[in-house]
Amino acid sequence: MAVTRLLAAFACLALLATPGTAGDGVPSAKDLLAASIAYHDPDDAWGTSAYRLVVRESRPDGGNRDTTMVIDNRAGTFQMASLREDDMLVGEIGANGCIWTVNGTSDFPADVRDRHRLTCARLERIRNYYIYLWGLPMKLRDPGTRLGDPVVAKEFEGRPALELRVTYDEEVGSDVWYVYFDPETHAMIGYRFYHDEAANDGEYITLDRVEEAAGLVLPKTRAWYTHRDDKHLGTDTLMSIEPL
Repeated sequence: MAVTRLLAAFACLALLATPGTAGDGVPSAKDLLAASIAYHDPDDAWGTSAYRLVVRESRPDGGNRDTTMVIDNRAGTFQMASLREDDMLVGEIGANGCIWTVNGTSDFPADVRDRHRLTCARLERIRNYYIYLWGLPMKLRDPGTRLGDPVVAKEFEGRPALELRVTYDEEVGSDVWYVYFDPETHAMIGYRFYHDEAANDGEYITLDRVEEAAGLVLPKTRAWYTHRDDKHLGTDTLMSIEPL
């Protein structure tokens, strides 16, 4: 892993020295993304591999819950398991579609389904949420993603940063994202999104520490805040990740 990281670092230095670099040493959007992916996914494994992740979601009221998920990018399948109100909920999306089980059975009462909101549409939203966030910055290579140039050198939550504006084709999504990278290592240090930027809605997320495993270097903690009043919404911590 150390040798791979070293080679990736040399490759990034060469990349950022190319004519793709903007003025004042700021890289182009394409080159910045490539450098960040080389840091977070030096073996370019994310898109063709399968992983089991355990994430602890903590909320300001003291509540905590652990979610175990299996993201199989090879097969395009997803599974999540979480304990909610003494019920073990497992949702799967695979070749045979969507299925929810509660305490090991798919034959559960309608009131249980409604209380936990066990619909396929919600499971698809959960899948997209987890795969997008835990797959950054690699997911910024997906079709329909628009990288904004120029990259801007500025601060993010008091830290020097390179800001990359990201938008999407209409059929993909309408939110506007800003992703922030360390100017030296090109590691992600945070991001923010807006549904309506003029209204200053949406949230910003600060990243802290990394979890280095399974050939990946992923942010370990994500703390979520609102733009309008800097209200802390919660913190997600990556407890473990392993290849499958």
